[in-house]
Amino acid sequence: MKKIFLFLLTFYNLSFSQTYSGSGGIITDNQQVVEFSINVNGLPQNSLNSTFGVTQVCLNISHTWNSDLNVWLVSPDGTLSNLFSGIGGDSDNFTNTCFSQSATTSIVSGVAPYTGTYKPQETIGNVNNNQNGNGIWKLRILDTYPQDEGNLINWNITFGPNAPTPFVFTSSNLPIVIINTTEQIVDEPSIIGTMKIIDNGLGNMNTINDVPNNYNGKISIEIRGNYSQILPQKPYKIETLNDAEEELNVSLLGMPEENDWALLANYNDKVFMRNQLAYNLFAEMGHYGCRTKHCEVVINGVYQGVYLLSETIKRDNDRVDIAKLNPDENSGIDLTGGYIIKNDYWDTTTGWQLSHSPIDYPGLQVGLAYHYPKYDAITVQQKAYIASFINDFENALYSQNYTNPDTGYNKYIDVESFIDYFIINELSRNNDGFKKSSYFHKDKNSQTSLSKLKAGPVWDFDWAWKNINECPSLSVTDGSGWAYLINDCNPDVNSPGWYVRLLQDVNFQNQLKCRWVELRNSILSFQNLFSYIDNTATYLNDAQERHFEKWGNLGVSTGTPELDNDPNTFAGQILKFKNWITTRINWLDSNLPGSATNCNLGNNTFDTNTVSIYPNPAKEIVTINLTNDNILSIELIDFTGKKVLIQEMNIETKTNTLDVSSLANGIYFIKIKSDKNAVLSKKIMVMH
Repeated sequence: MKKIFLFLLTFYNLSFSQTYSGSGGIITDNQQVVEFSINVNGLPQNSLNSTFGVTQVCLNISHTWNSDLNVWLVSPDGTLSNLFSGIGGDSDNFTNTCFSQSATTSIVSGVAPYTGTYKPQETIGNVNNNQNGNGIWKLRILDTYPQDEGNLINWNITFGPNAPTPFVFTSSNLPIVIINTTEQIVDEPSIIGTMKIIDNGLGNMNTINDVPNNYNGKISIEIRGNYSQILPQKPYKIETLNDAEEELNVSLLGMPEENDWALLANYNDKVFMRNQLAYNLFAEMGHYGCRTKHCEVVINGVYQGVYLLSETIKRDNDRVDIAKLNPDENSGIDLTGGYIIKNDYWDTTTGWQLSHSPIDYPGLQVGLAYHYPKYDAITVQQKAYIASFINDFENALYSQNYTNPDTGYNKYIDVESFIDYFIINELSRNNDGFKKSSYFHKDKNSQTSLSKLKAGPVWDFDWAWKNINECPSLSVTDGSGWAYLINDCNPDVNSPGWYVRLLQDVNFQNQLKCRWVELRNSILSFQNLFSYIDNTATYLNDAQERHFEKWGNLGVSTGTPELDNDPNTFAGQILKFKNWITTRINWLDSNLPGSATNCNLGNNTFDTNTVSIYPNPAKEIVTINLTNDNILSIELIDFTGKKVLIQEMNIETKTNTLDVSSLANGIYFIKIKSDKNAVLSKKIMVMH
């Protein structure tokens, strides 16, 4: 009889919820973590699981700019569950806000003061991991931005039956990146941690418990970006280090050795390829484009979703390949090159004000920033030189004889790179490419010639390839609108507006139109673009499910203020992406200025049905066959835009083979030129 009574008592206790309450206090705004505790005791069972565990957390917070706040539930054993991060923009307060996995609405789609019950950004089931629930529970709060202290008024935690269980990430077809730190990761200063990368090769599964086979060592890490760092999924800047915590050049996921890397978040990009597509296309055009690799990331034991591990824009033989500029190089030819500059946020310490205003906005203040050498390393003489060079260019650009090939703008800029840069950013309608995240570089002069300013690399396409509600000229859905006219939108960073003047030159227009026609018949064909999108979507199909389960923003307009409805499936996101590209390209086909009547392109179109390239992926030999045309030349180009193989045909032939056995695994582009001057670019994969 006593045993029966004990069983009934246990069943009775587990069928009812128990709530524990705690007080609050000041939320400091100095980027320091604050914690508020509740002492939980008397739970009916020691082990928290689906039978009985944490079911709900509620809180009241008084705070302006809700997006500054990151809030976690911390269990007695140290397990974290992120309730929310970076939501709400400039809205205020959380009032009677509760978090439960059974809620139908995610917190990311709520509206301040978020009154009611919402799904958290990370399952609270993480804490129901069979730990003893009796002990100290904490609400951890980080205010990521100064100027607005807030208060946690109160909070509580509820335990009950039918509790959620932890999200378990075990394996992926993508490489797995595991980062561990002992401190909170913030936006400066960077902190020391460790990073492991597991990559068993394309077509093989990677598991969380595999031995790290790509990297296993120290890193420094900090949050990077401007707007992107306020979003829930944080982007990170990473530096690989040796045991002495000095910079260590390493190859990550097949990319050339370096020590500076970025983990680009995809919260704002629900197809996971906006940046990668732009970088790849720029590389296919023959320029350096940052190499990227998709991966899934775990930080301090918490799954963070799908990221792009990316190269950063840096002077390096395998990145922006310009001469190194040392502090003692302050005269002569040494002084003339090794510069990377950008149109971005600037002040008189980090950059300089241009002497000219945009031709269509007289009096508008515009500046450029130093990127390499950095503002705290560039010498006075080097500052003076690059400022003088840009001033000479602008003097020529805005002169009466600006079209003169010897004394006008052509003397100072590499027109081909400026055209390709324009095409990529207008194709994606990326206004950031003309007002910030806009890079240029200059190499050293030779003894006989001036090294010209080149546009690129391209960077930052989170807000591109979509319809955004930013200003009237870009708040359109018919594919129209010029991104280079961003000054019409009163931007946060003024654009120098160089393209406004360049496009007044008929010759520049015609070169632009000819290049567009050439690219539309090759790498910018719908077939090539959609093949890349579909193949990448297939590759990411499993990982995207985990990503959206983590962040809960599929079907919810978050991040970029988009005009269109947000599809609630990944397939719907891909279709929306392709439809946008179709609409944009059709508009550009009809509205791009210039004439392509004198391009000397000849019969520059391939019937792609008459071209076969096999096998793909390839191990050793690739065969190229043309049905109608003869092959005149073949080039093999890597992701940096460098030609790794050139093969000229002495005797015209319809079939040829390439030996790729000595090439590293990766993606390459085959550029085929026919005897009719047709040009076709196709992507292949080398995998030994």
